[in-house]
Amino acid sequence: MKNYKVAVLVGSLRKESYNLKLAKSLILLAPKSLELELIPIGALPFYNEDAEATPPESWTAFRKQLSQADAVLFLTPEYNRSVPAVLKNAIDVGSRPYGKSVWSGKPGGVISASIGGISGFGANHHLRQSLVFVNVPTMAQPEAYIGGVAELFDAKGKLINESTQGFLSKWLLAFEKWVATNAVA
Repeated sequence: MKNYKVAVLVGSLRKESYNLKLAKSLILLAPKSLELELIPIGALPFYNEDAEATPPESWTAFRKQLSQADAVLFLTPEYNRSVPAVLKNAIDVGSRPYGKSVWSGKPGGVISASIGGISGFGANHHLRQSLVFVNVPTMAQPEAYIGGVAELFDAKGKLINESTQGFLSKWLLAFEKWVATNAVA
């Protein structure tokens, strides 16, 4: 199987973010054909079309990183039943200037995680709405909602819950097939 570069975006800026810990765990669990790379989004200034004439260097660097990826994986917490602003801003920055979206056609996946039992369900589905518009064909099944995430890691941030490790490993195998089937040649 071909190797694919997968940009990983985490919708939480917190140093001890559970979604960041999950992203790092996914990097370790990923099949060899998926090269997962964390792409930081916290330093991106809010999208403002007026800045397109001379875009901030961070926008240009972000767009370049994304354009080099074959696929994209989003990990998101849920803030007020929706996607965190930092993640939505990253989508906006990558989708502009109009007609030059770096997202278009890249297969994607969404994993949401929260400390509660609803597992970021609202954010997961809100994010999918934006991804439809920017033409990211997003894997529908298996869905990935990780609840009670605070209990899944040890003090060093290592994923210690075997059931979750097994689920994520299976999810990554499905994502691998999704990417291979949908990646632009």
